[in-house]
Order: sequence, then C-alpha cells, then structure tokens
Amino acid sequence: MSLSRTILVKLARAATYPMVRRQRLFLASCADPEAVQRDVLLRILRRQAATGFGRDHHFDAVRSVADYRHNVEVGPYERLAPYIERMAAGETTALIAADDKLLMFALTSGTTAKRKLIPFTAQYHADYKRGWNMWGIRVYRDHRVRKLALRPVVQLVGDAEEYRTPGGVPCGNASGFAAGIQTPLVRWLYTVPPEVGKLKDATARYYLALRLSIGRRCSLFTAANPSTLLALGRTMDAEKSRLLKDLRDGTLTTHFGYPGFVRDAVRRRLKANPARAAELDAIAQKSGRLTPQDVWPPESILLGTWTGGSMTPYLQQLTEFWGRPPIRDLGLIASEGRFTIPCENDTPAGVLDIHSHYFEFIPEGDIDSAQPTVLGAHELTDGASYFILPTTAAGLYRYHISDLVRVRGFVGRTPKVEFLGKGNRFSNLTGEKLSEHQVTAAIRAAMAATGVTPGTCTLAPIWDATQPHYGLFSEVTLPPAFAGELDARLAEGNIEYAAKRDSGRLGVVRLVALPPGTWATWTRDRLRQTGGSPEQFKHPALVGDTDFALRLASTTPSC
Repeated sequence: MSLSRTILVKLARAATYPMVRRQRLFLASCADPEAVQRDVLLRILRRQAATGFGRDHHFDAVRSVADYRHNVEVGPYERLAPYIERMAAGETTALIAADDKLLMFALTSGTTAKRKLIPFTAQYHADYKRGWNMWGIRVYRDHRVRKLALRPVVQLVGDAEEYRTPGGVPCGNASGFAAGIQTPLVRWLYTVPPEVGKLKDATARYYLALRLSIGRRCSLFTAANPSTLLALGRTMDAEKSRLLKDLRDGTLTTHFGYPGFVRDAVRRRLKANPARAAELDAIAQKSGRLTPQDVWPPESILLGTWTGGSMTPYLQQLTEFWGRPPIRDLGLIASEGRFTIPCENDTPAGVLDIHSHYFEFIPEGDIDSAQPTVLGAHELTDGASYFILPTTAAGLYRYHISDLVRVRGFVGRTPKVEFLGKGNRFSNLTGEKLSEHQVTAAIRAAMAATGVTPGTCTLAPIWDATQPHYGLFSEVTLPPAFAGELDARLAEGNIEYAAKRDSGRLGVVRLVALPPGTWATWTRDRLRQTGGSPEQFKHPALVGDTDFALRLASTTPSC
C-alpha cells in the first residue's frame, strides 16, 4: 500500500469511527423501540411547540402518544399545504422551530400527482445524513473482502434548485442539495459533481456520468431507480466509440452541447488515459459491445438501488449489463425522509430508522375505516402489511404518505419493513380491488414459472362491453403462456379477482404489444406534466384507468 493511500485509510478510519459507534448503539436500541420512539416524538413536539402548527394543535399540552393522537389527526399533504405556503412566503416558523433553518424545499418525484414541497431543514439534513452514513458504513463493513472503501462512488443526483419560491427558498432534489454540501474528502470520492444534475437531457447526463467514471476504479454505484443503472449500461454500449475517444484524449465531446458551467465543473476531472482506452477498445472490438461489467468487474463492485415494489422487471435486466454483483437496497427513502436502513443484500427490507422519525402504522385492511386501528412500531406483526405514517422534525405530522409496507422480520423488537407500493394504486373494474403489490408479486411469480422477462411493463384495465379484462402492456414480445401464468397468479393472490374470473365477469389477461420507445416517450411526457426526474420516477406496475390504453396509443415514440 502506498504512503498516500495508507494516510487516507487512517484518516477514513478516524472519520468513520463515530459512525461505526453510532451504528452499534442504534442496533442495541432496537431492543426497545417503544421507548426510543416515545422519546423521539416528545423531543420533536417540544421543539416544535411554538410553531404555527404546534400552537394550532396544542403541542405544549402533549405528554404522551395518546395525547398526540388526540390532538393531531392522520392527514395527507393537503392538511399541511397552508402551513407550507406560509413557509414558502417567508414565515418559516409556520411549520418548523425558530432555531432550525429552512435550507430548501425538496420536491417529490411527481410519480402520482403534482409535485409537493417538503421542508428540508438543518435538522432534516442531519437525520438524512445520519441514515446515509449508517447505510454506507454497513455496506463497507459487510464487503471488506471486496475492498470497496476509498474507491470512487458513482451517484447521479437531481437538480438542487429547479426554481425558488416567492420567498426565495430553493426548490429541488434533496440528494442534489446534499451532494452540493459534501466535505472535500467525500466529494473526492464521488465521480459525478452535483452540477451534472442540472442537465435536463437524460442521455447527456448518463454520458457525462460514464465519461467521468470510465477511467476510474469505481466500487459503488447508487441510483434510486434500477432503470437508471439500465440506462447507464445502454448508453455505454451505444456511445462506446465516443466515450473511448474522450477517454483516450482527455476530452469531452461537443455532441451533447454541454453548457459552460457544466464543462467548468468537470474540466479538472477529464483525465486522458490512452492505455485504458485501448484496453477497453480491444474488448469492444472483440465482442461488438461495451458494458459496465467489461469496465468494472462484478466481483469488485456493489450496486445500491431500490429492489422492492415494482422494480423486479428492471432488476432482471441488470445482469445483461452489470453481471451479478451484490445489490443492497437503498431503503425506504423519499423526499419526505429516510425511513429504513437495509442491513443485508438482495432484500428490499430495512430496519426502521427509529431514531430519526416517529412512526405509526395502519393495517392495510383498516385504511378506509372511519376509526382505523393505529399501531406503534413495537406492535407490528411479521408478514402483515401496513400504511406507514411518519412524524418528522421537518414538519410532517402523522403524514399519510400512501406508502404500503410489509413487515419482514425484526432486529431486536424493531421491525424490518419493505416497500410494496403506493396504496392509491389499485384497479377495480368489477369489484376485484386489485392492488399494485399484488400485480408486482404476480409478475414476479410468472417470471419464475416461465423463465420469461417482460421488461418494463404495466397492467391496466381494458373495458369491453362483452367481457372486461386486463391488458399487460410491454415492448417485449411475450409468449401467450406468460399471460396465462400471470392471470393464474393474480387469481392466487386476490380471491376477488379469482371469483370474477370464475364467474366470467373478468376475462383472461391479454398481451398488448407496444412499439419500441413507447415507455421512454410516455415517461418523458408524464414527467413533463407533473415534474420530477427520471431517476426518481417509479414506473407503475398497475394503472387503474380504463382510458390508459387510449392514452398510451396516442403516445408516439421519439425517433
């Protein structure tokens, strides 16, 4: 080991020791989540008692969880919107404590509706950073044999400032903001500077990320959505000639029209490496293609990405480009905050981050009840599904985020939960009440039974006066047997679907072939309407709109 690397290793160990100790304390505290969560709640309420929301809901009188539930109803974003509007106009104490600082508004992904403004405060950032640090420390300690630490990290983030509110508060991507205030040591490890997040053209963004990374011995690749990792693989192969020329010469192509501020941000990172370019060119000449696994051997890297919900079709396609490296789920993380910390590979489940936020849960079957059962983290049942309700130090209180989760075991007495899908994604043609997580599970089972990978796909209802049915929309040519298997698995997972099929009120699932490029165009149009970034966008496994087929038919793929 060189002297410089020895010094870096010692510095890194010194810097990470507090985080390692914090992780040990966190895991030990998981033995008593009820006490930890009570303390977190009361700490939040004491600090926020003088805010507009705190005064309106009498936080100063709350002495217990029961008091809190009596004073504050479960509510969606719309309940908080008037307070957030006051914050946007400059009255920050409408929702956060006077001694906290509003750094920005994090914008939600725009996956299901118009984008929301989520306060990103100094306390939010501390919680966000602590969760990421625990995730990262666990990854590096679990994979020491791969020597991932102190090797470059490839992470694509969004634009931290898409616009400003009338009160001058930046609105944008939370991960982009966090990347922009990294320490110099941490920034050195990341190959892609946050300025790249301002590029609106996805291909230009992917190309630049590859250009900045292809000449380095990278170890960790993180992207919230595995579709981003797929896009990187496809872009590398499609643009291999241009990439290798840039790597050889130490240049950046003019093909994508990068603006001056982006070129200035990356200029010092554009190192010429003719030897590496020649090595990779030989691989490309021999095989006719160039993929990430040719550049970064799977046995030497790790992928960090979502693996739950509707991500399975994307994950199945990763092996073509990345081989089979270990995959660690990033956790249940959104603009609203980080809720779980996965501690194992190849599972979407993560231990609840009981030190950052206060959590409540409503059983899935109770969500439409006038007086639903509400449970604490210590009261959950393994295998059961719940809607999660976070209360955060950044101004979200008993917030109905519509995320449906399932318990997958425990650490001590603290549940590990996995994301199933957005609870507002369901379809009900004839009373079957089909949910997105049921569709996701059925697709996964059909794939296992047939060996067929449908790629990006969506199930949607098709109204037919003779016999309504569901269509599976995919750009991949699928055998009829896949539709039959999917139909059978849907019936296994939903007794009402089975009953409607048996009675003839629903027809068998039918395959709907889409022209190549349809999904890319549809996603781009969707994000143009709602805002958001491709990296955050979660492709829906289920759409409940009977007009979906007509709207999709009007989508013309770009040439």
